[in-house]
Amino acid sequence: MPRSTTWFTHFTRGAARISGKPLTFLAAAGLILLWALTGPIFHYSDTWQLVINTSTTVITFLMVFVIQSTQNRDSEAMHVKLDEIIRSIEVANNCMLDLEELEEDELDQIRSEFQLLASKARQTIRDQPSTGSPT
Repeated sequence: MPRSTTWFTHFTRGAARISGKPLTFLAAAGLILLWALTGPIFHYSDTWQLVINTSTTVITFLMVFVIQSTQNRDSEAMHVKLDEIIRSIEVANNCMLDLEELEEDELDQIRSEFQLLASKARQTIRDQPSTGSPT
């Protein structure tokens, strides 16, 4: 991993871990409650409203990058794991490796082929005589 992204990866991993905890949620809810309770003190002024609007907007904006980074990393790891499973099974079709790099129409074509295979498999099951045992 390039050195320049290491700090960002560590930061986003930690931020995602912390932000997903119940205590973090409770702290955020507490801050909102505290803000609401201070409304009468500040006479519900525009500045009082601006504080919560600006704070939540900035936090949301930054969290988008944290979430996207963690989702990208998780997705990439899952793709690598799935590719390893496909590669390790002898009868698997290795052209399925790295499908996420295909164009949408290419994926649609492969999906259609698998839907056809699934449909044929379901029809085969329907055509078999019932054995009387529950499935």
